[in-house]
Amino acid sequence: MIKRFYSGNAPELERYATLCREDGAIEPELYTRFKVNRGLRDLNGKGVLTGLTEISEIQSKKTVDGVEVPCEGMLFYRGYNIKDIIADFSKRGRYCFEETVYILLFGRLPNEAELDEFKNVLVNYRELPVSFVRDFIMKAPSGDIMNSLARSVLALYSYDEKPDDTSIDNVLRQSIRLISLFPMLSVYGYQAYNYYVKGNESFFIHEPKPEYSIAENILYMLRLDGKFTPLEAQLLDMALVLHAEHGGGNNSSFTTHVVTSSGTDTYSAVAAALGSLKGPRHGGANIKVRHMLMDIKENVHNWNDEEEIKSYLLKILNKEAFDNSGLIYGIGHAVYSLSDPRAEVFKGFVEKLAGEKGLDAEYKLYANIERLAPDVIAQKRKMYKGVSANVDFYSGFVYDMLGIPEELYTPIFADARIAGWSAHRLEEIINSGKIIRPAYMNVQERREYVEMKKR
Repeated sequence: MIKRFYSGNAPELERYATLCREDGAIEPELYTRFKVNRGLRDLNGKGVLTGLTEISEIQSKKTVDGVEVPCEGMLFYRGYNIKDIIADFSKRGRYCFEETVYILLFGRLPNEAELDEFKNVLVNYRELPVSFVRDFIMKAPSGDIMNSLARSVLALYSYDEKPDDTSIDNVLRQSIRLISLFPMLSVYGYQAYNYYVKGNESFFIHEPKPEYSIAENILYMLRLDGKFTPLEAQLLDMALVLHAEHGGGNNSSFTTHVVTSSGTDTYSAVAAALGSLKGPRHGGANIKVRHMLMDIKENVHNWNDEEEIKSYLLKILNKEAFDNSGLIYGIGHAVYSLSDPRAEVFKGFVEKLAGEKGLDAEYKLYANIERLAPDVIAQKRKMYKGVSANVDFYSGFVYDMLGIPEELYTPIFADARIAGWSAHRLEEIINSGKIIRPAYMNVQERREYVEMKKR
C-alpha cells in the first residue's frame, strides 16, 4: 500500500492562505465595467465565438421574424441529428457506440463492411503493455478514478515509440488506442481502488472479450460474474453515445483545443481534458444529482405529492436544504433552454429499465422533479432563458440501476467523451491554428518596489 502524505494546516499555511484570499480577490463590478464575459458567456448564455468546428452542433434557439427565440434543443454529430441516429440504432436493436466513434472521427456514416473493419481495429488496439496493470494501476491506487485514469494515460506515453509525433496518421493511431483502452483503464482503476483503498475482499481482473461491444465489456469487466441483460448493455451503450460529444465549446473539448494548439503530445492533451472533466461543474454533475435525489427521498415523504416536492425544491433553492448551494442539480444547462435532446432520448429507455428493476416509484419521483423544478426556479429567480432537465439528471440514476459504483460515473463519461476529444484534437491539428491565447486585463495598480530594510 502506498503511503499517503498530509502534514495538516500549519499556522503559517493558514496565514499564507489568508494572504492569497485578500490579495487575490478582484472586485466583481470590474468585470461589468470592462465588459468581461466571465466563463466566455454573456448574460443570455450565448458563448463567445472562439473557433469553428464540423464535429458537432448544439441548437437551442431559432430566428423568428429576425429575432432569436428559444426552441427545443437539438444535437448534431457531423451534421446528423442525434435523435435520428438513436432511433435507427434502436430500430435495428444493436450496439452503436463504435459507429458513433466512426462518425465523429471520420465525418460520415460507415457502411457495414467499413464498420466491421473499424470494430476489428478497435479490438486489435485493446491491449495494455505487459505488467501495466500491476506497475501503474495496482501499485498506486487512487481515491479518485479520474486521477488514476489520467496517470495511466500519461504512463502510456512511455510505451509509445512515437509519442511526440503530431502527424495526422500518428495522432489517429494514438486516439484509436486510447478510445479502445479507456474502459479497461477505468474499470481496472476502480478494481484496484475497491480492493486496496476501500478494503473490499474481492479483487479480480476480467480481460475484455473481442466479441463484445464496448458497453458490454464495461459491464463484463466490472461485475464479478460478468453477467448482464441485453437492456442493461443497450442503455449503457446509449449513455456512451449521448456523452461522446457535445460541441467544441464544452470545457473539456475546449481544453483539448487549447492544449493541442501548443503542439504538445496526445497523451498530455488527453490528460488535460480528463482534468477538466473531473470537475463537479462538468463531468461530476451526475454525482451531485444522485446525492440530491438521495436527500430528497429522505425528506419528501410522499413522492406523489406535488406540493411537498415543490416545497422541498424551494428549500433547496433558498439554500435551506441539501448542500446549501441553492442549486437544483440536473436542471438547467449553459446552452439548452426548453429541452436537452440527450435527456429526452434517454428518458424513455430509463423508464423501461426502471420497470425491469422494479424502480417505477423512483422513476416517477425523477419525472415529477423534472416537471416541477423549472416552475419553482422561474418563481424564485430572474430567468434569462428557460431551464429544463439535462442529461446528467438521468444518467446518475441509470448508472445506479446498472450497479455501477459512484466512483465510476465520471470515468465512464470519459470513456465516451474520449471519442469527441480525439475528433477535436485532430481537427485542431488539421487546421493548423495559432496557439490559443486569450487576453486578460490587468487591474492591479502599479506600485513602487521597497527595499527590504525599508519595509
